[in-house]
Amino acid sequence: MKIHFDKKGIRTLGIAESFQKGSSENAILAGVVMRGDLQIDGFAISKITIGGLDATEGVIQIFDTLNRRDINAILLNGCVISMFNIIDLEKVHSETKLPVVCVTYEESEGLDKYLKEFEDSEVRLSMYKRLGNRTPIKLHTGHEVLVRFLGAKKMEVKYFLDKFTLQGAIPEPLRVARLLARALRKAMRYQL
Repeated sequence: MKIHFDKKGIRTLGIAESFQKGSSENAILAGVVMRGDLQIDGFAISKITIGGLDATEGVIQIFDTLNRRDINAILLNGCVISMFNIIDLEKVHSETKLPVVCVTYEESEGLDKYLKEFEDSEVRLSMYKRLGNRTPIKLHTGHEVLVRFLGAKKMEVKYFLDKFTLQGAIPEPLRVARLLARALRKAMRYQL
């Protein structure tokens, strides 16, 4: 599916996490559907395991729960979340049939040394390598983000991120999803 930037009602599904480091609780994934005019148009949540390998399923569950055909792209706040729970971008793209854009904000030396500490390190390292390299994109705000993307061209991704970023480096759907995930985790901490 192609992102239709000229469409007035373009919608994205922004997904972000919240978890408490050192906790045995699950992490909360929150999804926010946002229109191009920055109006919020829907929410969904799922739980994933801190340090697990179920983040991909959590993302797909949010998309399926919404049951929406008007979402034009999925925007993720990181590909390796909740203590090395890796999202399989190819699977998300394949199952949703939507462009997928994963945004991160800082350079790093990589995660190989941390992933090697897990019993299933070979699986995690393979998943991590399949994510590929991150591409730097300078936003209209002057901030640079690092992205991985499937189903769109770099120029389209830049336009898309500029459309949904008011200030700083964090696109609004991800900022709101992160706030929602944090609030839900705090409210539900005794039920996880």
